[in-house]
Amino acid sequence: MNRRHVLYGGVAAAAGLAGAGAAWWKFQPHDLATGAGGAAEASRLIEAFWALNFDTPDGKSLPMSSFRGKWLLVNFWATWCPPCVEELPLLDYFYQENKSKDLQIVGLAVDQPSAVRTWLETRPLNFPVGMAGLGGTDLSKSLGNQSGALPFSVVFGASGQLLHRKIGQVHPEDLVLWSKQG
Repeated sequence: MNRRHVLYGGVAAAAGLAGAGAAWWKFQPHDLATGAGGAAEASRLIEAFWALNFDTPDGKSLPMSSFRGKWLLVNFWATWCPPCVEELPLLDYFYQENKSKDLQIVGLAVDQPSAVRTWLETRPLNFPVGMAGLGGTDLSKSLGNQSGALPFSVVFGASGQLLHRKIGQVHPEDLVLWSKQG
């Protein structure tokens, strides 16, 4: 009887570890080159990003190509996402403190335009916001966010290369580290 309990316990522990490992892997931002296309596909996806153009909440055009040549943090967020809303003041403060240093932040709202406009009326942001809509999830996945989780941030260097990815809230130490490497 005792051996059976030890055996069941060992099997349960192994299953738990396997499940935890699979969940950990699923929610990590994966390298763009892991797909079938490899580095060439990753390069194509990054070039496609720079060709994108979004509407702003006030109906203007926000071409990503206008940020090329600068360090750029792109933050995917939504009004219904508590960690997203919680990190936006930090990103806004960082932007205001560093915009003269060719550091740029763009928020891409994965949300309904009306919800974003209403939210921004009471909590305006100083950095540009683009309306990515539900297609923003697919865009974030193409940049390495396999789970489509929010918030999700990517950092591009001044030469346009993808430097960093992060699923989850951005912290001050992330911004300091990233800005030094960009």
